[in-house]
Amino acid sequence: MSRISSVILIDYPQRMLNEFGPNIWIADGTDVVAAMGFRYPTRMAVIRLANGDLFIWSPTALTATLCAAVDRLGPVRHLVAPNSLHHVFLPDWKLAYPEALVYAAPGLRQKRKDIVFDRDLSETPEASWAGEIDQAVMNGNAITTEVVFFHLPSGTVLFTDLLQRFPADWFTGWRGIVAKLDLMVAPEPTVPRKFRVAFTQRKAARPALSRVLSWPAEKVVMAHGTPVIADGQAFLRRAFAWLSG
Repeated sequence: MSRISSVILIDYPQRMLNEFGPNIWIADGTDVVAAMGFRYPTRMAVIRLANGDLFIWSPTALTATLCAAVDRLGPVRHLVAPNSLHHVFLPDWKLAYPEALVYAAPGLRQKRKDIVFDRDLSETPEASWAGEIDQAVMNGNAITTEVVFFHLPSGTVLFTDLLQRFPADWFTGWRGIVAKLDLMVAPEPTVPRKFRVAFTQRKAARPALSRVLSWPAEKVVMAHGTPVIADGQAFLRRAFAWLSG
């Protein structure tokens, strides 16, 4: 156990960053987050910008091993909460990296008034990462407004909750039945039915979806599901065919 900037970090040796492409790494958390009785695995991404600064997407639980791995890549400057559901571990990261700016997805600032946010995410990329990371705000969903990112150098799209896929045996009992009906264990990652129903204003979501589908995506990373490593653009068109209108 070690203490970094007043944060107690428990060391999990199996935790590590995995290179996913040019200047992008992902880390699968050993931590599991519970929501409405369902257990969700976690995943984060680290992007190293051209100036060497690190962009942390959807930060997971901070451990000594993860902290050390991140520090080897460069200075953490941007902590990004991509929707109003992925915020649990932000305070620990801010304590460990006090010089980093914290970015809030739409609706999160009101939900987590205990967190001091520096910026609000919008349709326009921040100057710090413009030209390297593009973004689109998926409006019109009653559950959450998700900001989708595209890392140009690696051709990777980052989705948080709007795309999911769990192993067939991840949920058991009645939860397994619900997960199957909700398309959480579909043959390939897809938009769960609860999120489809929650798009009560589909017209509001389509401009962002058009932007997402225009990206020359090769790969897709999601917080809850196996990453797509080829033909990303074709995959996204299949996954969102029901919304494209």
